[in-house]
Amino acid sequence: MIRFMRMLVFFDLPVVEKEDRKIANRFRNFLLQDGFYMVQFSVYCRICNGYDSVEIHRKRIKTNLPQKGSVRTLVVTEKQYMSMDFLVGEKKPNDRKYTESQISFF
Repeated sequence: MIRFMRMLVFFDLPVVEKEDRKIANRFRNFLLQDGFYMVQFSVYCRICNGYDSVEIHRKRIKTNLPQKGSVRTLVVTEKQYMSMDFLVGEKKPNDRKYTESQISFF
């Protein structure tokens, strides 16, 4: 049985200088290209099908880290992610629970 996980990436990168904005945007674009979607500003999430997938994406993040700022990851189970409370706002389509038939395996 596949255990679906959510990998969250939190980042706080400097954006005062033009070069810093460029670097922050490059990191954000990397996350989007790697299958992450924006949950909130500077918070991105990706569904993973097990610990092996989590480790693959963790390594990709580490190889694309900016030199300045703060970047953190948090991995939670799908059940834990779905228990998140929305205090203000509504769920986005990407926040719904995934089933095995909705995930493509390569």
